[in-house]
Amino acid sequence: MMNNSIRRLLCLVGCMVLIAATALCFTGCDGSEEAKGASFQVVVTDLEGTETTFDITTDKATVGEALLAEGLIEGEQGEYGLYVTTVNGISLDWDKDQKYWAFYIDGEYALTGVDQTDVTEGAVYSFVPEG
Repeated sequence: MMNNSIRRLLCLVGCMVLIAATALCFTGCDGSEEAKGASFQVVVTDLEGTETTFDITTDKATVGEALLAEGLIEGEQGEYGLYVTTVNGISLDWDKDQKYWAFYIDGEYALTGVDQTDVTEGAVYSFVPEG
């Protein structure tokens, strides 16, 4: 059998380990943790073909939400989602200009609207006037 001093020592060490583990579990869990954001690029091609690149960091879920919050795009809600009419201050009107803002994801024509496209870390989203 163990003597009492060894038992006390083991009990003390066990309690210290338990206290240390509990402290580690609660470190940084005070609710003040900032939201983690995703970073991506937006490339806007103007009517003369000049490209302007914007680096965006956001905690928004969709590209549309992020770009609306940044003030980079404007549009109108339609039956298929947000119809982008203005990008970087340049407005296009199909009825007047026969041009629209085409939306690309990593160089590929997007199959989803800007407000239905989830933000992907490191992606490159583009707006190009087409028509």
